[in-house]
Amino acid sequence: MKTIKPYLFALLGLFLTMTSCRTEDDISIDPPAESTLQANSALASQIQRVTMNDGSVDNVVYNANCFTIQLPITATINGVELTITNIDDYDDLEDILDEFDDDDDTVVINFPITIIFSDYSEIQVNSLDQLEDYADDCNDENEFDDDIECLDFVYPISASVFNTNNEVIATLTFTNDYDLYEFIDDIDEDDLIGFEFPISIIIADGNEIVINNFNQLDDAIDDFGDDCDEDDDYDYDDDDCTNCTPSQLESILTACSGWYIDELERNDTDLEDNYTGYLFNFSTDNTVTVTWTGNTANGTWTTSGNGNNITVSFDIPGFDDINTTWNLHEIDNDDDDNEVEVSFEMGDDDELEFKNNNCN
Repeated sequence: MKTIKPYLFALLGLFLTMTSCRTEDDISIDPPAESTLQANSALASQIQRVTMNDGSVDNVVYNANCFTIQLPITATINGVELTITNIDDYDDLEDILDEFDDDDDTVVINFPITIIFSDYSEIQVNSLDQLEDYADDCNDENEFDDDIECLDFVYPISASVFNTNNEVIATLTFTNDYDLYEFIDDIDEDDLIGFEFPISIIIADGNEIVINNFNQLDDAIDDFGDDCDEDDDYDYDDDDCTNCTPSQLESILTACSGWYIDELERNDTDLEDNYTGYLFNFSTDNTVTVTWTGNTANGTWTTSGNGNNITVSFDIPGFDDINTTWNLHEIDNDDDDNEVEVSFEMGDDDELEFKNNNCN
């Protein structure tokens, strides 16, 4: 296995050389007691766990939580060749997989590829059999793993390295998880680390928290490190509404008129054809009006929850196929042609999708 070697040793060596020319005044710098971190301490390990490579981020390509596939790669998805150059391209891959509900999805990866493990070590993989062998060593879905995905550091972060004589060996600035992970991994046992506080972290709900010392950082990781679903499963589209809110859904549905049912399935039966020509108009007072061939029906709709747990309840007289509580699955907005789709699910099989082709 090939391990990525950090550049930090070279930088530290350079700073060590520079320290030999300092005066006595230069080496009497005391790091603040509340802002020092020892190598191999529990908190140092926690910081590394936050900065580990998240192997579940590309499970839409291949189901393995302990490594990612280095980009770019080329794959053929349901017969369509796609070059994936960054993580945003996973959305294009998912769109191809979601195009039809009743087909057998296939993702064929072009080899060789390079996989990157949680500690950022790399290895080249030349075949699907080799890839499967490495995947077999990963934990299964939703099992405990070392990486902490429920909070992230806000970069840049600067740190100073002190030796046991309180001498500053180096001051470095980190701009990403990899750099900080390697820095913590490579510091000497006799060194002390001082971060330039305050720093900030982002927790699972998107809020940013200011951290003023290592004690606060330790508490924050304890408080928020397990405060979310890390999505270490193979259901690639179950997190499409991570950032959805009820107000967002309400704004979209009420801003556009003339919604129609594009898909409706109940108990393994497709029912959307029964609602051809039915138009739904949602109002801000949580009423909904349905019109079709000179007829009108009035009812209500309500939303609650947040993120991937938003529910919507419909109560429209005569619309028993719709009148129940649904889970919001996805809000899909195609900016190119003003097309918006809002999809709901209930259980494993039932689904409802409203579509609007003229929504600004």
